Amino acid sequence: MTQWNAAWRTQAIPELADCDWDLIVVGGGISGAGILREAARRGWKCLLLEQRDFAWGTSSRSSKMVHGGLRYIAKGQFALTRDSVRERERLLQEAPGLVDPLSFIMAHYQGSFPGPRVFGGLLAVYDALAGKRNHLYYPLQQLRYLAPGLKEDGLQGGTQFFDAVTDDARLVQRVLDEARAEGAEALNGMRVVELLRENGRVTGLLAEDAESEQRYTFTSRAVAQATGAWADQLRQKTGLEHIRPLRGSHLLLASWRLPVAHAFSFMHGADKRPVFVFPWEGATVIGTTDLDHPAPLSEEARISADEVDYLLDACAQQFPAAAIKAADVLSTWAGVRPVVSDGAQGRKPSDEKREHALWVEPGCVTLAGGKLTTFRLLALEVLQACAPFVGRTVADQGAATFTPLPSQPLPWLSLAQQKRLSGRYGRALPQVLALIEQLGHEHVVGTDTLWAELAWAAEQELVLHLDDLLLRRTRLGLLLARGAAAELPRIRALCQVRLGWSDARWQQEQQAYLQLWQQCYSLPVED
Repeated sequence: MTQWNAAWRTQAIPELADCDWDLIVVGGGISGAGILREAARRGWKCLLLEQRDFAWGTSSRSSKMVHGGLRYIAKGQFALTRDSVRERERLLQEAPGLVDPLSFIMAHYQGSFPGPRVFGGLLAVYDALAGKRNHLYYPLQQLRYLAPGLKEDGLQGGTQFFDAVTDDARLVQRVLDEARAEGAEALNGMRVVELLRENGRVTGLLAEDAESEQRYTFTSRAVAQATGAWADQLRQKTGLEHIRPLRGSHLLLASWRLPVAHAFSFMHGADKRPVFVFPWEGATVIGTTDLDHPAPLSEEARISADEVDYLLDACAQQFPAAAIKAADVLSTWAGVRPVVSDGAQGRKPSDEKREHALWVEPGCVTLAGGKLTTFRLLALEVLQACAPFVGRTVADQGAATFTPLPSQPLPWLSLAQQKRLSGRYGRALPQVLALIEQLGHEHVVGTDTLWAELAWAAEQELVLHLDDLLLRRTRLGLLLARGAAAELPRIRALCQVRLGWSDARWQQEQQAYLQLWQQCYSLPVED
């Protein structure tokens, strides 16, 4: 693979605009990355364009869970659950260290729904679809040892089951790396202005480079839109179906403030919606909400004061002794779900179906909705719809999304560190390890992130702005107090030269990043 940095990008854009593409993917989240990966493995000449940064939208702001969709069983959507469970198992097998098992506990209270028997019945079906029994009921005395701190009033016991958890932004990066290794190209900071049409068919697009403000015309046999909540903006609309943007927000706490070894699933007392408290990246997350998001999509989503109160109330409901308050919150994030709606009036956000749709016009396929867990299956569906425009056929070859890595002894790293780095960097692991040997294997205090990972991202992962580095290539902006402000001098010493930024550029980026963090990743400021 060629070097992938801002200097390469500047030179590459006009060259890539001169190419004739089989497929251009619009959108750099997990769906777009998956489409690019599946097209590249089949020999398609393919390019991905992302308006801001890879995983900038929903794919860095999800609940981080790779799950089989337990709630779909209750709605009778067995095929969807089966597909999700099987894809979860694939990801656990192919990308350990990036997608890892996560234990869940559903506590059962007197008179609450679902009770142990009903929930156990759902899990029996869930496990059957996965091909293994993977749940267990714990009576009260055992549950107290397994999950101290739970609300005791009316507590009968709890059921343990398993799904998985990931770093969603790193998952996108790894899938993009796999696609690029197969010959695909990907650019961030490229906003698609309009689709170009001739005789009623999409033949390419006009895109603007956010860094230079120059516009470029790209031609292709097919365009695949995987733009999430932005799916309605470029397509030709037919029918009543449209995207209903729904916001899901989260709070992140230091793990010592609310230490949990499992994910806890429970129903919020106010509206009976499922809420989770779970461990992630050495911290504890409380989420999520489900509200209409009327703000312009061009603005970064942010949590509201009401959502903060809602999530704190949920935490107080399930862990009353912890007495978690707003002052305990290290950071927040909010993502916008691209939910497909048929336009029915008065339907609550949580009552909308979570099924995806494909909207097709000659030369263009738009993916609406979709789940992180099933991104590979969605990619295949999109490619099958694009194939007639490209003159190809597409079948599910069942090939691994992630290239298997040869094991190599690394005595200077713990087994956990080796697994983590292997999962996050995949094919690039040898080069990352060489940089770690050069710079040392010191951690950023309070996280599992190595300082050398920041250097690697600055050199090789197309970082255009400081928030790309601290909120997506690494998650330091979420995991450390005040967005890692205290570490910025050392980050600057390590990364400024690698990024090719002048002193003035660094100051500008730092100021913009801290302002962004305060507005969108901290607690909301009261007017």
